[in-house]
Amino acid sequence: MNFYSDYVENGTVYTNYEDLKKNFKIKVPENFNFSYDIIDRYEKEAPNKRALVWCDDSGEERVFTFADIAKESRRTANYLVSKGIKKGDAVMLILRRRYEFWFFITALHRIGAIAVPATNQLLQKDLEYRTNAAQIKMIVSYDDTIQEEIEKALPASPSVKNLVTVQSDRKGWISYSKEISSFGTDFPRPQGEMATHNDDIMLLYFTSGTSGYPKMVQHNFAYPLGHIVTAKYWQNVIDDGLHLTVAETGWAKSVWGKLYGQWICGSAVFAYDMVQFKPGVMLKKIEQYKVT
Repeated sequence: MNFYSDYVENGTVYTNYEDLKKNFKIKVPENFNFSYDIIDRYEKEAPNKRALVWCDDSGEERVFTFADIAKESRRTANYLVSKGIKKGDAVMLILRRRYEFWFFITALHRIGAIAVPATNQLLQKDLEYRTNAAQIKMIVSYDDTIQEEIEKALPASPSVKNLVTVQSDRKGWISYSKEISSFGTDFPRPQGEMATHNDDIMLLYFTSGTSGYPKMVQHNFAYPLGHIVTAKYWQNVIDDGLHLTVAETGWAKSVWGKLYGQWICGSAVFAYDMVQFKPGVMLKKIEQYKVT
């Protein structure tokens, strides 16, 4: 089961590349929101469909269905709202390939807040620049090394009100892992002034900054639909398959290959939260988990 055909005009079968190039067109509904219109719909129509297969270097493994993702996404949205996050607020996510990344980014979509994924390679000066340029209100992270850099950047980052740590405890940080179980899994779609619209900003990335300072690149709520063609015709994902994009979640390639198009087209995503890239280990993971 997948929702590819619901968002593509002129049918779903093309005879050749020229046919696709001429006739492929995305249907963009009014006020599309990936979390409600894709994830929650899967929860309703195919709750046990596999969404995310995750593992790490320590041998931990988790498999999440769309019902799991939907519930944790709504629970995390309630958590974020309790910390003062509202529509239009910018939240930086530095989570490498932790499975909580999928909870947080989809929770932010529900609220209408702006997700700002970032790599754990950032240093103090990089963080100072980004927090001020994007007026970051909250930073979510997990690792002592990057958290030290965040703390050093904090005095020059006046917009940051909360630091949230995942899977760890740290003085001055709020522990997501300790608090999250106390929040409910109901989070109705916002209405009125709090509702999201296609033109609202959903996602913000900083370019790599190969010359000069990195530039902010904003994407609106219709952006996930653009990656239907990425998943279907570039990556060739298959319904109920398992797709691997290696990129860490701080890079834009991550949402090209670890989230939007893949789930719309019905493929699960494989995430290996490796501390260091080792090609031989990666090949063993591909074999072990039968990545398609």
